[in-house]
Amino acid sequence: MSVAILGPTFQDLATNVNRNISRLSLIFVGRAFGYLGGSVIGGVLFDSMNHFLLLGVSMFATTVGLYLVPFCKTAVLLIVMMSTFGVSIGILDTGGNVLILAIWGDKGAPHMQALHFSFALEADFNQSAFNQSSEADSESLFGIPDDMNLLWAYAVIGTYIFVVALFFFALFLKKSSKQEKARVSAQRFRRAKYHNALLCLLFLFFFFYVGAEVTYGSYVFSFATTHAGMKEREAAGLNSIFWGTFAACRGMAIFFATCLQPGTMIVLSNIGSLTSSLFLVLFNKSPVCLWIATSVYGASMATTFPSGVSWIEQYTTIHGKAAAFFVVGAALGEMAIPAVIGILQGKYPDLPVVLYTSLGSSIATAILFPVLYKLATLPLDRQRKEHRKSEDQKALLSSSGLNDYEEENEEDDAEKWNEMDFEVIEMNDTMRNSVIETSRNILMEPTAEVPNHSYSNVLMFESSPVNTGNSSVNYLARNQDKRD
Repeated sequence: MSVAILGPTFQDLATNVNRNISRLSLIFVGRAFGYLGGSVIGGVLFDSMNHFLLLGVSMFATTVGLYLVPFCKTAVLLIVMMSTFGVSIGILDTGGNVLILAIWGDKGAPHMQALHFSFALEADFNQSAFNQSSEADSESLFGIPDDMNLLWAYAVIGTYIFVVALFFFALFLKKSSKQEKARVSAQRFRRAKYHNALLCLLFLFFFFYVGAEVTYGSYVFSFATTHAGMKEREAAGLNSIFWGTFAACRGMAIFFATCLQPGTMIVLSNIGSLTSSLFLVLFNKSPVCLWIATSVYGASMATTFPSGVSWIEQYTTIHGKAAAFFVVGAALGEMAIPAVIGILQGKYPDLPVVLYTSLGSSIATAILFPVLYKLATLPLDRQRKEHRKSEDQKALLSSSGLNDYEEENEEDDAEKWNEMDFEVIEMNDTMRNSVIETSRNILMEPTAEVPNHSYSNVLMFESSPVNTGNSSVNYLARNQDKRD
C-alpha cells in the first residue's frame, strides 16, 4: 500500500513541493535504490537479528515516513522519504520470504503464494488507481490540490502499517509456538553441492522474469495505442486485464500450491508465458489475440516468483543473504529492462519491442529452469547411486564373510576328524601288538598237554583284545562327539 499510494498522489505531491511532474521523477529512482539497499541490509540483518523485531522496526519507520510526507515542502526531503519507503519494502520483501521459509521450510508453498498475492493486489491497485486518476491529474494541473485529502490518504495507510508493526512487536515479545517452530526449523540446515551456482542462476532467472513482468505491465498501454491502434479506453482495459489475471491467479495459486509441487507450477508457468508471448509476437496486430494472449500471459507470470523461492528451498536452505541476493536480481531486472526497452522503443517505434522482450525473457526462463533443476538434483542422483553401491558392497562382504566362516568351520571339522582317525589308528596298532605278543608267550610255555578248551580260550583271548580295542575306539569317538 505504501508503494501503490504514490501513483494516485503523484500530482498532489509535485504541487505540494512546487515542482512539475517531470522534475519530480527522481522520487522513483530514489525509491528503487532504497529498495536495493533495503534488500541487502535486510539480508544481512536477518541472519543476526530476530525476524519479528526487524520487520516491526521497518514497518514503524515506514509509518513515520508516511506521516511526514504530506508536510514535505522540498523535493530533496520528499526524495529522502521515498527512499525510506524503498528500504522498508526491500526489507519486507527479503524478510517475508526468509520468515516463511524459516517457519514452514519446503512445506511453505501456499504461504509463499499468499505473501506474493498481497504484492499482486498492490500492483493491480496501483495500476487501476493511476489510470483512474489520469483525468484528475490533468484537471488538478489547473487547480489547487486539497492538502487535507493528501494528508488523510497518507495518514490512513500509515496507521494501518503501524498496526501491522504492533503485531510484529507482539510476536517478538511473546515467545509463541511459531517462534519456537522457526527456531527448530532454522536448526535444520542443508546445503546443495552447487549452492552458489544455483543462487547465481536464480539471480538471472528472477532478473528476466521480473523485468519482463514490469516491462509488459508498464508499456502495454502505450503499445496498444501506438502499435495496435487501440483506443485509450481499450488500451486501459488491456492493461487492467493483465494485472487482473495476474492478481487472480496468484490468489488461486494459494490453493494450487497445496496439491502441486513448486517445480510443476514453474514448468506450467513457463509453458504458458512462452506460448502466449509467441502468439503476441506473431499476431501483434490482432485485437482478439492481444486480449486473449495478454490474459494468458498475466496468469502465467503470476506464480513464478513465489514458486521459485519455494522450489529452491527444497534443495538448499535459504537464509537472509541468499534471499537478498536473488531479490536484488529481481530488483535490477525491474529497473534495467524497462529502462532499456524504453530507449529501444523510442528508436524503433515501428517494431513491437515490448513483445520481443516478453518472448526473449520467456525463452531465457524456459532454458534456465532445466539447468537449475539439473544442478539441484545431480548430487542427489550421485548420492543415491553411491548409496546403492555401498549397500551392494556390504551385501557382498557379508555374503563373503559367511562363506569364509563356513569354510573355516569345515576345515576345523576336517582337522578334528583327521586327528581322531590318527588316534584310532594308533590305538588299534598298540592293542593289536600287545595281543600278539601275549599270545606268543603263552604258546611257547613248556606245557605238554593243552586242553582243547584252553586252546579255544586262547583263540578267544586273541580275538577279544581286538574287540576291546574296537569298543575303546567307539568310546573315544563318542567322547569326541560330546566335546564337539
